[in-house]
Amino acid sequence: MSKRVLSIILLTGIVLSACGGQAAQATETPTAVPATTAPPTATNTATEVVIPVTGEITATPSPTPTAFVPENAADCVNNAKFVSDVTIPDNSNITAGTAFTKTWRIQNAGTCIWWSGYTLEHYSENAMSAPASVPLPVTNPGENADISVDLVAPSVAGTYRGNFVVKNPEGLIMQVDNDSRLWLIINVGEAPTAAPTTASGGNSATAPASSSSSSSANAACALTTDDAKTSAMLTALTAYRAQSSLAALPVNAQLSQAAQAHANDIACNKLFVHTGSDGSTPETRVAAAGYVASDVSENVYGSYPPLDGQGVISWWANDKTDIRHNENLLTTKYTEIGVGYAFFNNFGYYVIVFATP
Repeated sequence: MSKRVLSIILLTGIVLSACGGQAAQATETPTAVPATTAPPTATNTATEVVIPVTGEITATPSPTPTAFVPENAADCVNNAKFVSDVTIPDNSNITAGTAFTKTWRIQNAGTCIWWSGYTLEHYSENAMSAPASVPLPVTNPGENADISVDLVAPSVAGTYRGNFVVKNPEGLIMQVDNDSRLWLIINVGEAPTAAPTTASGGNSATAPASSSSSSSANAACALTTDDAKTSAMLTALTAYRAQSSLAALPVNAQLSQAAQAHANDIACNKLFVHTGSDGSTPETRVAAAGYVASDVSENVYGSYPPLDGQGVISWWANDKTDIRHNENLLTTKYTEIGVGYAFFNNFGYYVIVFATP
């Protein structure tokens, strides 16, 4: 082989070797760059964005169960005032078995801050499927709180009352005005006073003439009165006052007219309260009867079956939820009384009006 031929062969080898190197380098460059750059970018994205965000979502709910507990002074006072019935005012008509929500609005009249440690609980009479307790919202002194409870009307038609109380975190019942109860009264099913059969039967005559001062529809219910009941109540009251060396209170005819008018009204309308169906109050009823009073108070009671005279005096005397009942029985402030009793639909209703000229 000549030197020229050998030189050509060597030169060709060098050129081929250089082209093969370029080809390999060109092939490795585009595959190496994505392999070393793109995957780390994707890995960093998953680590720095997805994982921390997921961690924050699962961690966020953990602090929320901690209830707000205000720093109330050890000697702060718990007190409340009734403001209004936001829903289901007394004597609302509710269909039997219907679920409903009762809401009271009360004012924080004390110096303690209310919070969820304060609860509304059923106290007496019909519970209407109330829960064990309902927490109060955070309420500062002077503010109003709406307290709602989910209830179910009884399945049997009739008039029902439920009494509820507010308890502080120690379980003590809070005073609301001069009482401690928040109540509701509902008429379930058809109202028993709806039947207008008295127009032909003349049953309206059973209502005493003294009831004419009340604008309630007494003529639509066949109430009856019972002088023996009122006499027994007066006898029991006099004996109870004598135990405290207090004289008997004289009975005034005008005050008895006012008391009987309200007894008739609450019997026909199942009120169980001091406000009449026409919006009257003890003061306005006494004035309508022609009695000029400087001060008036009233005890009212209704039950099924009716109590006797001694029973109703004992009930008022031992009522711890409204001490005014007993205070009125043993009054030295009021100088005269009037009494009334009405019976309707198996319920008996007593009223005593106390007054000072």
